[in-house]
Amino acid sequence: MSLVRRAAPEDAEEVLRLRQVMIDALPGGDASTAWHTEALPSLRRKLGEADGDFAAFVVDHPDRPGALAALVVGTVDYRIGKAANPRGLAGYVFSVATDPDARRRGYARACMDELLAWFRERGAGQVMLTASPEAEPLYASLGFAPKPDPTMMLTL
Repeated sequence: MSLVRRAAPEDAEEVLRLRQVMIDALPGGDASTAWHTEALPSLRRKLGEADGDFAAFVVDHPDRPGALAALVVGTVDYRIGKAANPRGLAGYVFSVATDPDARRRGYARACMDELLAWFRERGAGQVMLTASPEAEPLYASLGFAPKPDPTMMLTL
């Protein structure tokens, strides 16, 4: 039996905690957690949508009941198709986090395997993510390749 399961609405607070672990590890990450209160209702709703375009896969912490050890989250978006992805369905991985005391046990890889299967079931023709230098070997072993990307962002 797999250690990985689909996150449920009752996991929302722990999902936010692990997302914050990821944010805190990013260069320039914002350590503020005040936003969690506002984010919680929307996250609970999204975690309850079994057939939606959003999924989170988790591993329960083996040493701390009620806590999560690892998390991956992704969405499926529609973009106008192209030769490499005619249907235009694209997966995007935007949160991968492992609790610091649960690292190096294969939890992130197991969660990624489940998320990639979920993307395939939904017909995604490609999957994108942003990788930290520490995580690049994991993603490369799963078949991800770097690409030049002139991504820009506007915060509204």
